[in-house]
Amino acid sequence: MKKILSTLLCLGILFCLVACGDRKEEGTTAASTTEEGNVNEEQATLLVMAAASLTDVCTELTLKYNITHPNVQLMFHFAGSGALQTQIEAGADADIFISAAQKQMNALKDQKLMKEDTIVDLLENKVVLIVPKNSTLGLTGFADVKKENVKLVGIGEVESVPAGQYAKEIFTNLGCWDEIEKKANFGTDVRTVLGWVETSNVDCGVVYATDAKSSENVKVVAEAPEGSCKPVIYPAGVIASSKNQKAAEEFLHFLKSDEAKQIFEKHGFSLAK
Repeated sequence: MKKILSTLLCLGILFCLVACGDRKEEGTTAASTTEEGNVNEEQATLLVMAAASLTDVCTELTLKYNITHPNVQLMFHFAGSGALQTQIEAGADADIFISAAQKQMNALKDQKLMKEDTIVDLLENKVVLIVPKNSTLGLTGFADVKKENVKLVGIGEVESVPAGQYAKEIFTNLGCWDEIEKKANFGTDVRTVLGWVETSNVDCGVVYATDAKSSENVKVVAEAPEGSCKPVIYPAGVIASSKNQKAAEEFLHFLKSDEAKQIFEKHGFSLAK
């Protein structure tokens, strides 16, 4: 059973082209600092296009950043990385892109839509198999998903969602993708898959370790077997058309700081090496 909600992608593009297009063209940050240690800057509004798996951590990052940068308003648009890529290609008025995989960032870089010298490998995550908290299926690993008692598995859409692409890579390397694909329910982002597992609408799902950590209604069955998929790296960079490039680069600098590292690690991420 496949449930590819392409309508949501269209709505996401509409959001970025219309709603985000209404942002005021704020001034960029100045470089001076007050005696108290706060950055003395002009007003700036930054729109960050971020992978859905970053939803929870970005709230805490915003609160921390605004302590020293009170004049910077941070806005976030969360979706699957492929959907965000499409929106940026369509001209979304945004400043920063944080992808859950290299593929989408590289595609935008190749089209000169990113400011290449700002792109950094920011975070690393893990892929895990989860089941509803009250599951009695007895799954112990990714290979168990092919068993007959698993009727429906939640996976990110493999064309546009990195978590889905990692899932396909894992099951392909385990020699069972053809079987898994037949009972896959495909979601438009990893948080959709998490929601299906939380509500027992699927028997199990493939998400990131950080998504599983954010929910009390699921349990982790297993981490992806060693070598079964490429490392889950989150690159970040400034969008070339950003009207607030100095402010955007300053925020990226914060995301690599020790302060941000503590927040990322609290939510299960690690800084990329």
